[in-house]
Amino acid sequence: MRKLYIAGNWKMNKGLMETRVFVQRVVPEINKQDLGNVIPLIAPAYPFLEEALRESFSSALQVAAQDVSYHSEGAYTGEVSAQMLASMELKYCIVGHSERRQYHNETDAMVKARMLKLFEHNITPIVCIGETLAQREEGKTEEVIINQLNGCLEGIKLIKGTEIIIAYEPVWAIGTGENATPWQAQEVHKLIRNWLKNNYGETVANELSILYGGSIKPANLKELLEGEDIDGGLIGGASLKEEDFLEMVKIAVASKGEKC
Repeated sequence: MRKLYIAGNWKMNKGLMETRVFVQRVVPEINKQDLGNVIPLIAPAYPFLEEALRESFSSALQVAAQDVSYHSEGAYTGEVSAQMLASMELKYCIVGHSERRQYHNETDAMVKARMLKLFEHNITPIVCIGETLAQREEGKTEEVIINQLNGCLEGIKLIKGTEIIIAYEPVWAIGTGENATPWQAQEVHKLIRNWLKNNYGETVANELSILYGGSIKPANLKELLEGEDIDGGLIGGASLKEEDFLEMVKIAVASKGEKC
């Protein structure tokens, strides 16, 4: 049964006290729920990962980093290594987000290098892929997605399907208020699932969770989750409010929490 993730990517938002208060408020509510196969997750800014981990200790709420260096250690000012994340017993890390690709010129090869460092320390990468508006309008969505999958996963061994999580984030729908229709999202998720099947086999394709990201909020989450191949969301702005985050966790549990 595939895991269903409600993953909040906080980006460059929330300070120390805001992080502490958020976690203190949501953990008791999450602990009241029978989550089934739903995994609530937040990705705070680097300085506050330890605080989030401390406040969520022994709860169902998981914590992820927003990025990681592809260097192991050394003179790389400002970088944070996978070994450092592992020293905090972190279990998840986002790699290849479109904002990293756009603002920091990250390539598929660099995303792959980050994944390999995370694998060395048993941290699960949340691998982001997605097309721009221009690429979609030119009818290149399938080509872009396949190229990104090939580039990020070339030579990567997947056996169980739980080694990574894939997040499909159409760049044109991130932070814009626009989102892919449920049909558009499902269409690309099915494309990714079929690619996994062709390249890794039925087991990996059936077990690997594929999230949708792009202006998700409580009002549209249920309809998106009706897609057979959509296994939750990588959520930006709506994950910053405790009530919205908790509502989305409840929607996930009610709509798909007991199904694969």
